[in-house]
Amino acid sequence: MPDTNRNRYKAFKWISGILLGIFIVLAGLTWFLNVKSRPILTDRIKTLLYKSTDSLYTISFTKISTNVVTGNATLQNVKIRPDTNRFKQLISLKRAPNNLYSISLKKLVVKRFHPLTLYREKKLQVEEVVFDKPEVTMVNRQFPFNEGRAPRPIKSPYDIISKNLKEFSIKTIRFKDVSFKYINKNVPNSLPFDIDDLNITLTDLLVDSTSADDPSRFYLLKDITINLNNYVYRTPDKMYDIKLDQLDFRATTGKLRVNSFALVPLYDEMKFGKVAGYPRERFDIGMRNIILNRIDLPLYISKQELWAKEMAVSNGFISVFNQNGALKKPQESKIGKFPHQLLQRLKAPILVQKIQLKDINVTYSVFNHESNQRGRISFENTSGIIKNATNLDNIKAINPIMEVKLNTYLFGQGKLDVNFNFNLTAKDGEFSYNGVLHNFNARVLNQITKPLGLVRINRGNVDKLKFSFKANDFGAKGRVAFSYYDLSVALMKNDPEKDHLVTRGFLSFLANALIIKSENPGADGKLNAVDVDYSRPSNTSFFNLIWKSLFTGIKYSIGITEEKQKEVRQHIARFKAMRASHNLRVKKRLERRLQRQREQNEKR
Repeated sequence: MPDTNRNRYKAFKWISGILLGIFIVLAGLTWFLNVKSRPILTDRIKTLLYKSTDSLYTISFTKISTNVVTGNATLQNVKIRPDTNRFKQLISLKRAPNNLYSISLKKLVVKRFHPLTLYREKKLQVEEVVFDKPEVTMVNRQFPFNEGRAPRPIKSPYDIISKNLKEFSIKTIRFKDVSFKYINKNVPNSLPFDIDDLNITLTDLLVDSTSADDPSRFYLLKDITINLNNYVYRTPDKMYDIKLDQLDFRATTGKLRVNSFALVPLYDEMKFGKVAGYPRERFDIGMRNIILNRIDLPLYISKQELWAKEMAVSNGFISVFNQNGALKKPQESKIGKFPHQLLQRLKAPILVQKIQLKDINVTYSVFNHESNQRGRISFENTSGIIKNATNLDNIKAINPIMEVKLNTYLFGQGKLDVNFNFNLTAKDGEFSYNGVLHNFNARVLNQITKPLGLVRINRGNVDKLKFSFKANDFGAKGRVAFSYYDLSVALMKNDPEKDHLVTRGFLSFLANALIIKSENPGADGKLNAVDVDYSRPSNTSFFNLIWKSLFTGIKYSIGITEEKQKEVRQHIARFKAMRASHNLRVKKRLERRLQRQREQNEKR
């Protein structure tokens, strides 16, 4: 072998030996650090959690795997548990938090924890911590000593860890596919609330000498995001599914957005009441683009009170169906179930200062067993504002009124402007409503007057329907001014043989001749406004009260009053008596004629 090649071969062997030696040393060092770092990291994790939570929480795990090259660690079978005895001590010291958590998961991953920085600078800096499919239980109990406290720890965690660490930080903490259970200890015998497939991301957790007093942080974090996809919850009565397509929340903006919300009945309209056992109202609700702005997250975390500056709901529908009269009467009264009363009965404290509605279609339908048909009234493209939607006593003490201002289109035609004022503190459900319904063709009302009132409007035009009512659990009193012209109606009845409604010709003639006012104002130019005193049956709904009170005012305005109906009944009675007398005379004449014929036959 030439000297040059021999020298090159020796150099190669020498360099290879050095590289191999370095690799062996590094591998050994890595193994040594991995093995030696595990007990150190284990101790640091346990000590850090214990001390930073004021000795309230402990963490346990069956195994920890580390890799100092990548800076990763994995904890197996992790359990984070509160010390109940310590919690009682903290209560007596008035330092206990309102929420107590228990967390269990099979694997917790710590990514890029920078071991050299930990050893050299006493800074435990972690890029990411992932809780994969954890089971989280949260128990809430309100303590008076936590009222008004800022969203930060009572005692700075830095004071607790400063002997061992100068800094502890995690850039991102992810809770993936969380199974979450909430237990409310403030309400006796309350049922736990469960939710699955929840994703939570905590951003930039920092414990150092200044973070506890940083006003841009809450609970030492820069931000919290929450995501929930394709959530379905079956109501306890097994009559509905509640569905959320996508929910997203970000704490820095206080903005919560729901892509779509639906309350889906599990039975069709005619079967729903049968399953319930009585003619229960069936709701079918679908909403898109629900947004809540400026939610107070610290308040919700500490007290489960939902405070939001503004809520916006657009592009949705509310459909209500009642099978009234087709089934046995309900045993349960609907007294105390107006919208503002149901709001007060919510267990969750809530305040939304303003709710904006846009392009909501509302439909109310009733099946009438007398006509065997369905009556329907619809309000399309409904928009408006709701102010002061709350069940909080301290807010109601300042302002007890929830205001609702809506504009909509009756059957998509007549423009309706309506205002509601709900008294949130009234024991009897007091509220008021007033509005104006602008010009439309009266025949569109046949969709509800025929099946529910057995009245068909042949023709008529409405200029304006103005109304004002005060109502409570027991009925509504108010005034209706109905301006219209060229009105003609027909009275209907159900014909079982023909399976549809037929016109009651003679009664319709009497109604138009003796009762119905074809126009208002009349020939004298004076608008006839009527007073209404409607008594509400205890088993009827809020929608029914509004509809029946207005319909009563309309009937009175066109002349269908109790007095006029009594007058028609008297005319009918006289007509029947006259017809019976006429038939009797005809019968007697026929009998006399037959008698004469028999006598003549006998003479022959």
